[in-house]
Amino acid sequence: MTPKVSDHILERLRDWNVEYVFGYPGDGINGLLSAWGRAENRPVFVQARHEEMAAFEAVGYAKFSGRTGVCVATSGPGAIHLLNGLYDAKLDHVPVVALVGQTSRSAMGGSYQQEVDLLSLFKDVAADYCQMVTVPEQLPNVLDRAVRTAAARRTVTAVIIPADVQELDYSPPEHAFKMVPSSLGNPHWTVVPEQDELRRAADVLNAGRKVAMLVGQGARGARRQVQETAELLGAGVAKALLGKDALPDVLPYVTGAIGLLGTRPSYELMRDCDTLLTIGSSFPYSQFLPEFGKARAVQIDLDPFMVGLRYPYEVNLVGDAARTLDALLPLLVRKEDRGWQRTVCDNTERWWEVMERRAAVEADPINPEYAIHELDHLLPDNAMVTSDSGSAANWYARHLRFHGSMRGSLSGTLATMGPGVPYAIGAKFAHPDRPAIALVGDGAMQMNGLAELITIAKYWQQWQDPRLVVAVLNNRDLNQVTWEMRAMAGEPSFLPSQQLPDVDYAAFARTLGLAAERALGPQDVPSGWQHALAADRPFLLELRTDPAVPPIPPHATWDQIQAAAESVLRGDSDRVAMVRQGFKAKLQELLPTFGGRHGRR
Repeated sequence: MTPKVSDHILERLRDWNVEYVFGYPGDGINGLLSAWGRAENRPVFVQARHEEMAAFEAVGYAKFSGRTGVCVATSGPGAIHLLNGLYDAKLDHVPVVALVGQTSRSAMGGSYQQEVDLLSLFKDVAADYCQMVTVPEQLPNVLDRAVRTAAARRTVTAVIIPADVQELDYSPPEHAFKMVPSSLGNPHWTVVPEQDELRRAADVLNAGRKVAMLVGQGARGARRQVQETAELLGAGVAKALLGKDALPDVLPYVTGAIGLLGTRPSYELMRDCDTLLTIGSSFPYSQFLPEFGKARAVQIDLDPFMVGLRYPYEVNLVGDAARTLDALLPLLVRKEDRGWQRTVCDNTERWWEVMERRAAVEADPINPEYAIHELDHLLPDNAMVTSDSGSAANWYARHLRFHGSMRGSLSGTLATMGPGVPYAIGAKFAHPDRPAIALVGDGAMQMNGLAELITIAKYWQQWQDPRLVVAVLNNRDLNQVTWEMRAMAGEPSFLPSQQLPDVDYAAFARTLGLAAERALGPQDVPSGWQHALAADRPFLLELRTDPAVPPIPPHATWDQIQAAAESVLRGDSDRVAMVRQGFKAKLQELLPTFGGRHGRR
């Protein structure tokens, strides 16, 4: 039997060592689905409940494996559904290839069923490479370039294959005019800045007395070098949320996350430093960086199009983080005065004491800070943690200290709702021998997490380590938006938009054969986490949390909290509880400390 175009596509994906393709079926890709049957499901087709979830799972797989994620969808609505997950990949610089069906060529331009101009639809999200295959001879070139471009530029690419083209006999490009042959393989290269640029950067860093470092996901492969640089410069290190796993939080000078969801010591680090070194991060919120003109700054990034953004950097180094730091380290002079770093360490130690006290504040029924803080000391060294957007991301950012080989991620730049559970599914396919934990608000869980529990139920027995914990913070409120209305707009919560119906998430999980518990009070939290992490199957832990506990920004002053309180007292349905919890949380920063590091070991 002569191979079809669809057969060749799957064969070429296998040649690229693609193990999984996340998708949802439809008649626009029937040719590909038939080829999957002939290929005995290689690469493995992972069936999500929705194309958006398939894209998120591909993103999660790519983030946690370091490889290129691949997703597939049918024409028309299926292709449209992919977009949110693909934009998440694009904005977080994650390599993902989308394979998309299209109506047959004979119907194009005829306003046919499910006919959408996919080249126009995908031209932004897949701006670096988006092509439609119209004859077999375009392959393998188009597919090869899509895979290679996604990996090389850490972005999204798209290949559109009309339904009738999928069914054509495959014929390779010939050695002829207007034929484009192709080859396999992603070349590996190392970019290191010129020596003169390295010396300029060293001069800036050596001259600084109070050096702050900001690391992002681009520094993940340079943990040793980042640590050596920090210790040589006597620096404090803050982390962008996408770089939460770039450096262990147990190092005393690591101040944790930065930004609106960040920590107080990270805010103080940037406020008081005189020199900034940014490594592998495009953290967008310049108001959390040093005041313009106050600090000299150096940036290291692999992408020449991302340097010089966010802050007026004096020296921009384009290069791989590890190799660039290897070249820079011999030029740096060890700082003998450690007073600045001791201040950073003291501020960080005090912060963890404040976090412990905030977690201990009573709430009705469970303080969400306590719910996540209690997980902190239970996390396995090799855990993979995902967080959804919303108030859950605050507690993920502030209360979990990463250590060992732990990995973590969330939707960084797009900050979309919904990726927490599908990210964890993608992570489990990337590392089926490691436990995964998804921290999800009830809004995101109702949006799509409940459906993806079905996907977990479908596949979990294939994983060597069956543990995938979905922790649902059930407060019956779209909490982050509620607090943004209060703090930013100075308005009370608008219940018709913010209040969520109550759902028995644990009961639904049990109907799928998953394990589940409900933590209805603080006494249930420790045992809930322990049971979840010891389970022999995926586990849903429902935590009944208090919506009145505020995700107070690290830079919030008493005046700002008072102003927010006064605004909601005008008519917020939760006004008394909100004011009480907000002031109790802020009060923890003013209580005396008693010494002794609150480490995890």
